[in-house]
Amino acid sequence: MTLNYIWIAFFLIAFCVALVRLVVFGDFEVFPAMMDSTFSSSKTAFEISLGLTGVLSLWLGIMKIGERGGLVNALARLLSPVFVKLFPDIPKGHPVTGSIFMNVAANMLGLDNAATPLGLKAMEQLQELNPKKDVATNPMIMFLVLNTSGLTIIPISILVYRAQMGAAQPTDVFIPILLATFFSTLAGIIVTSLYQRINLVNRTMLLALGTCCLLVAATIWGFSQLDPAKMNVVSTTVANILLMTIIVVFILAGMRKRVNVYDAFIEGAKEGFTTAVRIIPYLVAILVAIGVFRASGAMDYLIQGIGSGIGAMGFDSQFVGALPTALMKPLSGSGARGMMVDAMTTYGADSFVGRLSCIFQGSTDTTFYILAVYFGSVGIRHTRHAVACGLMADFAGIIAAIAICYMFFA
Repeated sequence: MTLNYIWIAFFLIAFCVALVRLVVFGDFEVFPAMMDSTFSSSKTAFEISLGLTGVLSLWLGIMKIGERGGLVNALARLLSPVFVKLFPDIPKGHPVTGSIFMNVAANMLGLDNAATPLGLKAMEQLQELNPKKDVATNPMIMFLVLNTSGLTIIPISILVYRAQMGAAQPTDVFIPILLATFFSTLAGIIVTSLYQRINLVNRTMLLALGTCCLLVAATIWGFSQLDPAKMNVVSTTVANILLMTIIVVFILAGMRKRVNVYDAFIEGAKEGFTTAVRIIPYLVAILVAIGVFRASGAMDYLIQGIGSGIGAMGFDSQFVGALPTALMKPLSGSGARGMMVDAMTTYGADSFVGRLSCIFQGSTDTTFYILAVYFGSVGIRHTRHAVACGLMADFAGIIAAIAICYMFFA
């Protein structure tokens, strides 16, 4: 499955749905709405790329200092035992392992602005190892699944939205989100390993995954001891302290190696600007397709069909009201955020649907956006099993989110 077929499917399904609405129901607004969405989505894609320019320049500049200062290589050596098992096609000790770690760490802390440029840097390094420049390699796919599964320890933006929407305890979804995103990531690793025939049943991987489970459990326990107000303060403070520490440590490492840190920063920043411009066509393509799909009403019909099916089978269907957030999340981060806010506005921030929509928002990441940006940045056209693995991780996150929400809030 490639983005090519999915991109075509979005347009064809949207056109068919719109045609039915026009012919059967006499809805003369649907096609103008779809055309308006193409213009607005194109503008949004450009604005996203333009907004990324400064952030990309900053963080790729910092990464260049880290490379020159030897910190990226040091991280690569430290993580080599685990990465050799998880990314067997990457040469042992290659600097890309340090970049991958920095990206995953930024995602875990909810530092989206830092995670994207670090991820793009990792993709460029992976592309250097790629013998077929337009075909995704196994390490690229595993790396992207780690991103799309969206492991986040501190989902601060969701907590802020809940506070703004009047939730009595904005942080009450913190532990459910952490659990759901952990299961999503674990499922993504397992599914991708099965595709790539990677053996996870070995001492190194079992120790690494076991340690991660303990860290997640410790984080859950630690934050559960705090009152809601203090939890918000601590999570925000920890994330920002760690981010600033990374910048300072990279600069100090460069000074220790007698690197001209300013020149190194400028060199990396130039790469950031070039990358931001290069991803514009890919973002326009995917966001326009998603916008047309939404404007046609296809998303609404999909949700209604699922709700009817669940009800016909005799299952509790109160979670269906939150499904727009879950189904939109792989397509558009801003769209899913809008669905989450809409669910809290319609049903209430402390309702089952309102809370579940927040857990959906935090359990996975924007699969198609990530694939379009990361693969587009290095010119990958054949994505192989990346979409399938990413969507299966998303599905695991959705199922985990529903089960966990019933456990905590039913």
